[in-house]
Amino acid sequence: MKYTVSEWRAGLLHEGKSGFEFRGSLNTMNQTFQTTFFQMRPSLVLNGFSSRQLRLIKLVTEKDFKDLAYVHVTGENSVAQKLIVYTDSISDRDLLMSEVKACQKKDSLLKIKSAIGFRHVIDLLSSEKKLIVGHNCFLDLAHVYSKFVGPLPLTAEEFASAVRKYFPHIIDTKVLINSNDDLFRLMRKGSTSLSKAFGVLCPPIGPGGTSSDVAGNPHVKVEVQVDDQRFSNWNSGAKHEAGYDAFMTGSVFSQSCRNLGIDFDSVLNLPQNEKLQKYINHLYLSWNNKDIIDLKTGKIIVESLGSNNNTSTKRRNPKFVFSNTVLLWGPPSKLRAKDIRDCLCKVFGAGSIISICHLDETAAFVQFSKEELVSDFLELKDSLEREKNSPVSILHPLSKILEGGFVRAANYEMYKDICGSSLSQVLFAEQAEAVGVKPKAGVVKLAVEVDSYYPNEQVSDSCMK
Repeated sequence: MKYTVSEWRAGLLHEGKSGFEFRGSLNTMNQTFQTTFFQMRPSLVLNGFSSRQLRLIKLVTEKDFKDLAYVHVTGENSVAQKLIVYTDSISDRDLLMSEVKACQKKDSLLKIKSAIGFRHVIDLLSSEKKLIVGHNCFLDLAHVYSKFVGPLPLTAEEFASAVRKYFPHIIDTKVLINSNDDLFRLMRKGSTSLSKAFGVLCPPIGPGGTSSDVAGNPHVKVEVQVDDQRFSNWNSGAKHEAGYDAFMTGSVFSQSCRNLGIDFDSVLNLPQNEKLQKYINHLYLSWNNKDIIDLKTGKIIVESLGSNNNTSTKRRNPKFVFSNTVLLWGPPSKLRAKDIRDCLCKVFGAGSIISICHLDETAAFVQFSKEELVSDFLELKDSLEREKNSPVSILHPLSKILEGGFVRAANYEMYKDICGSSLSQVLFAEQAEAVGVKPKAGVVKLAVEVDSYYPNEQVSDSCMK
């Protein structure tokens, strides 16, 4: 290797530094030395060498040739190039290395700018103070904030203040539909899910539309650009796909505005439109409880903005009281929420359990009717586990939950501490183990079929947000 580089250098000086092609003794079908110019200096391009061979060439060059420099740069089409570059003097060599560092910095900045990707869209939306439209979008905004802005604030009120700095105008179409009598009436006072709203309000576009006309209002024509072509009716997606959900949300918002009498041709500033003012910056904080947060003040509005409060939803989904809540994780396999409720009710009474809601297949929230029942349960659990081989522990109603010593329990504050760790795992049991809270003999998963149970009736298995 040293001889090959020396031969190239000698030939270069002999030819008066004119460009010529050199093929050394290591030449194969894939390995060549070829003379070119880099920053106006004669250079040897190294092609087809392994990383080990390149390290050897670098060592030989730096040790035995003071007027040669080994550099690694990005060439045309962002292809990495390894070069041996001839320099006239020490100062020229220093100048070369500074130029190489400048090129490497420029390339790194271009890579960073390219990697930022969608962040540019977020920054542009923020700087232009555009109206952000979503459907039941509190969690969507929380994800956007955590991925593109910074760590989420600890409270909803702090989050409201922080998110308004980046997105001062937000409208939730679910709030809009539920709070406006005319729009809610069109939904037949039923579900206001995104797919249902899209089918009802945008029947020419939405599959399974229920009406040929929306309360006598003309339909808004929605154009979508896909692959440099525009389509007035775009129905190539499916719900729960991000792009198509955004299309449905935009269509629902456009038609809702038309129903409210908003003329897009004459409106220049939607966030300031008086017909939308009462709905802007109001988001559902918890759809189970119908709580709405006002981003302007950070305060929770318990009642809906309009008269369309669904009392059956409030009855079936009682307010989640954190101080009354215990988290169980790692219980025995195939143990259902109904079984957990039955065991606990045998011990603490029929009305002691308000709700059981699974967090994932390894964990479930249990909400007691009274705060003192939390400490009673945790103390009883510890007592039974200390004497797990006694007749009382074996025959106790809680033995079905505690069987095997795998179950763990904690209050809501410990749940926040576990989730607040910088470590991140998919399942809660794995998260708890990662931060140092481990079951006695390992993790046993809760069955996927776990449902939420409330006294005398079964409800949705969705957990609090």
